[in-house]
Amino acid sequence: MHYVYILQSETYPEKYYVGQTDDLKSRIEKHNAGYVISTKPFSPWKIASYHAFADRRKAMDFEKYLKSGSGVAFAKKRLR
Repeated sequence: MHYVYILQSETYPEKYYVGQTDDLKSRIEKHNAGYVISTKPFSPWKIASYHAFADRRKAMDFEKYLKSGSGVAFAKKRLR
């Protein structure tokens, strides 16, 4: 399975991060351990949402959508 996930900073709740992985548990641990430069300043993180895909390409397309203007609006509307 391939996962698209949205993280929310526990320290700065207005900060979100969108990513994609095939090992969700390991990836979240890396974010919270400070191995991801773009998320390190806002650790710790919690999972706000995740979506599973059997097809990697579909997961990548959904991640790209969530990072677009309309995708950001979609996520904000449904996560708050």
